[in-house]
Amino acid sequence: MLEVLEREYKMPTAIPDGVTVERFLSREILGVVESASIAAGRFMGTGDRNAVDAAAVAAMRENLNRIPMNGTIVIGEGERDEAPMLYIGEKVGQNNPELPEMDLAVDPIEGTNLVANGLPNSIATLAISLKGGLFQAPDTYMRKLIVGPSAKGKVDINAPVKYNLSVIAMSLERNIEDITVVILDRPRHSELINDVRQCGARIKLISDGDVMPAITTALSGSGIHAVMGIGGAPEGVLAAAAVKCLGGEIQAQIRWRSPEERARGEAMGIDPSEELVYETNDLVPGEEIVFAATGVTTGDTLTGVRYFGTGSRTHSIVMAYKSGIIRFVDTIHMSSERRGPVKFH
Repeated sequence: MLEVLEREYKMPTAIPDGVTVERFLSREILGVVESASIAAGRFMGTGDRNAVDAAAVAAMRENLNRIPMNGTIVIGEGERDEAPMLYIGEKVGQNNPELPEMDLAVDPIEGTNLVANGLPNSIATLAISLKGGLFQAPDTYMRKLIVGPSAKGKVDINAPVKYNLSVIAMSLERNIEDITVVILDRPRHSELINDVRQCGARIKLISDGDVMPAITTALSGSGIHAVMGIGGAPEGVLAAAAVKCLGGEIQAQIRWRSPEERARGEAMGIDPSEELVYETNDLVPGEEIVFAATGVTTGDTLTGVRYFGTGSRTHSIVMAYKSGIIRFVDTIHMSSERRGPVKFH
């Protein structure tokens, strides 16, 4: 699907009659992640990760505040004193008391280092739900097991690696040797990597960003069949929103990095046990869930931002759980001053 949009799009002040919250927000949050991606992409390859992040945050905040909603960031980039980040508890939207209350999980740039260094697979992403629809994960780590629809309900995060790989392979009618697992390239995963290799499965090591790999596990033909290992808890909730829309599954366990993190989590009302398993509907209990991501640098699934004389072009995915709609959107963003025909390079 190819869309051509003007920059001067006028944001409505209310959700139109006869349009569901989910359908309306699908369009509006798509514009939010597109804007963050376009802003951050200008700094690709500069080596300045702070500039990448700041540009994405500013664009995302500006466009979120135009949406007719009472939004609260429940998954953000830190606490309030870490401004200008989109912090946990920050209010966004037009904040009219007659508008619906929404919870948001945001990651203005997943893979800031990837953009700064001109590496693939960085995205701008967010998920949104009616109030109470997203788990308020603390800024800590999660151990994760993510699979596609065919293995849903069959894997067990506490089972041996060989068991889960066997289940995934059987669900896809393949051999274990044909299964590819994505794992963050970190020293803490040395044992996991060895276990997967001992089983004969293939491994794709990534330097940053496990939300997009989570999405690809649930996309047929992607060549990615599971995500395993320990990564960020906030990213776990974002991944859960996407996986839920796609019919896949995530299982996760909290992994505290310090006593201070554990205490902060307990203060948020979170069970401190590291044995507790969170399933997809624990992380994303809502029914009206919308997830969107736009490529910043070109990756396995999304093409990065391309700029030309009169604007830019983005490639995104947007999903809505209740309506069961998944769209890949190719958008041309024209500037207000057009100086001739569109040319792509």
